[in-house]
Amino acid sequence: MNIVLLGPPGAGKGTQAKRLIEAYGIPQISTGDMLRAALKESTPLGLEAKKYMDQGTLVPDSVVIGLVKERIVQKDCAKGYMLDGFPRNVSQAEALDRMLGELGQKIDHVVCVEVPNDELVKRLTGRRTCRNCGAGFHVAFDPPKKAAVCDKCGGELYQRDDDNEKTVMSRLDVYDASTKPLIDYYDKQGKLRRIDGVGNMDAILARIKAVLG
Repeated sequence: MNIVLLGPPGAGKGTQAKRLIEAYGIPQISTGDMLRAALKESTPLGLEAKKYMDQGTLVPDSVVIGLVKERIVQKDCAKGYMLDGFPRNVSQAEALDRMLGELGQKIDHVVCVEVPNDELVKRLTGRRTCRNCGAGFHVAFDPPKKAAVCDKCGGELYQRDDDNEKTVMSRLDVYDASTKPLIDYYDKQGKLRRIDGVGNMDAILARIKAVLG
């Protein structure tokens, strides 16, 4: 089973990804992880990607597709895989479909975890991080025992700059603008599985499993 996982920042996508790969025994494939591995191993595609990264420009889709192709032909992907963070737009989705077609593969399900923007803002702006040990808390969902103090080391908790409401809303606007065409693309293919991402983690996982069969 080959899956694409979509969801806005704060939707709990990362948490569900970990649980899904355990449940189905398939690897999670992140383009960020692939790029880091290719750079570390100095593969031809990794060196190609490094040229663009050193210039501060985006790595071309052709290089990213090449990295995805190298990854999904590995043995641990024989039963399937979950793509996380790719594709990001319709052109990447089209390139992915062409590449998979050449391999005799296809995407089976596109899981889109949906959460209202006001809930996402609440989740993201409530995050707090320890300056000392890096532990994470949430003022509403996982508050520290003492306000602004880390339970683990007693360090000061702070709100990251990109977790303020204005920045969060901007990130969500960018996500909506770039992802809506992608959602429409997969919806027309009959592969889109819309998941209500509000509720406890077990309930959300059960909803995803129900659509995956």
